[in-house]
Amino acid sequence: MNLRASFGFGLALLLGVAQAAVAEEENPFAEYRAMFGDDNPAELVEMQGEELWNTPGGPKQATLAGCDFGLGAGVIAGAYAQLPRYFADTGKVMDLETRLLHCMETLQGMDVAALRAKPYSDQGQPQTALESLSAYIAAQSRGLPVAVPQSHPLELQAFADGAKFFNLRAGPHDFSCATCHSQNGKRIRLQALPQLNTVEGARTSFGTWPAYRIAQGAVRTIEWRMADCARQQRLPGLVHGSKVAIDLITYLGVQANGAEMTAPGLKR
Repeated sequence: MNLRASFGFGLALLLGVAQAAVAEEENPFAEYRAMFGDDNPAELVEMQGEELWNTPGGPKQATLAGCDFGLGAGVIAGAYAQLPRYFADTGKVMDLETRLLHCMETLQGMDVAALRAKPYSDQGQPQTALESLSAYIAAQSRGLPVAVPQSHPLELQAFADGAKFFNLRAGPHDFSCATCHSQNGKRIRLQALPQLNTVEGARTSFGTWPAYRIAQGAVRTIEWRMADCARQQRLPGLVHGSKVAIDLITYLGVQANGAEMTAPGLKR
């Protein structure tokens, strides 16, 4: 066997090993998914969220039934599919989590600073109220098309700023969101990464959040996803409810308009 043939054989062998490793990495998730069948552990968290939605709480001992997510007070059917959006009562573009915190503060008298300081549960701990409520409200848009609005100037600005941040390279590794999510076939730790700068790619991902993460045994929200990506980029911590987070979600949501909402999803 000559040198060129030997090199070709070696390269093919390496590619075969890599493909086998990828398949081996993905199979455990496929097996878990098959075990769940049509069930999703997120349904239990949805039930917790429904109870929180209907139970009086906070210093004012009020429910969240008067919370307006853009379709009228108390209307949650289809609301999540149209978030983030502009709210005249705050003069801001808000996503589900920031709007929930606004309602928990104004309707129930909750201490939002305390809620924002610990928005997500630690692994193995009970889900936070924000996670449970997010799962419940998101589920009320299941089967509906994503329809993130772009009618108000601040909604247009949020999309434009989100696109800029998506492509902004920063941090010690000079990474941007686009570094991992702008080409098909990219992987991290052998995990396939969605191409989020295209309509098709955004549509495969956006409508699945919030999602139950099998590896963590918990429902995680889309803001959690943004913050965790920033952590992996070694960027400064993404502040919960920050304009950057909401702009990124707006950018992805508008890209995904027309996709079917399937949240809460089920992920590895």
